[in-house]
Amino acid sequence: AAIMSPIFDFFLEAYKSTPTFQIILEAIAFVFGIASVWCAKQENILVYPTGIICTVITVYLLYINEYFGDMMMNFYYSVMSIYGWWNWSRKKGDKYVVPISRTTTKEKLIGLVFFVVTMIITYVVYRINDYDIQLVNYIDIFTSGIFFTAMWFMANKKLENWTLWIFADLITIPLYAYRGLGMLSLQYLIFTILAIYGYIEWKKNLSNNRQTV
Repeated sequence: AAIMSPIFDFFLEAYKSTPTFQIILEAIAFVFGIASVWCAKQENILVYPTGIICTVITVYLLYINEYFGDMMMNFYYSVMSIYGWWNWSRKKGDKYVVPISRTTTKEKLIGLVFFVVTMIITYVVYRINDYDIQLVNYIDIFTSGIFFTAMWFMANKKLENWTLWIFADLITIPLYAYRGLGMLSLQYLIFTILAIYGYIEWKKNLSNNRQTV
């Protein structure tokens, strides 16, 4: 019990001075964020509406806390979710048009462009807001690029989206912990575990489809 006490203190410390409405919003975003990744793992279209609820709330929370890089990423995220929602729901007859697949060389290059452009835009947003860019913000800028590319890969049902999520989630866990955002740090830990399962399930799906073709 003595060991658990500092852990609970860490999670609760950041919320001692936080308005109740913010804590409630963060809890709602937490639940919907996890629901969204769970749905993605299952290849369920509900990944998008649940994800949009999470990201819209997160945009607001990050805006009032002045984390502009993360805010941009989540705004971006909401836009890419709308595209993914449309793309996943496309049908030809009674069959969905977009199957799970691996990225081609061309898609990897497009992903790289998204990565670089996202980092540049996020950096510019910080500069426009006259923000004193610290090391954690540079990490933000880097992970924003990875997350957005992962989001695009997911919108096109590319297996590699999970590899990128896992990589960026692992960077984000200590980043949020360092900022004292305990609930968000825990959320990204759960995201990482779900993303590993997501990769395994999508890879299985890919192997099964290959065998049936």
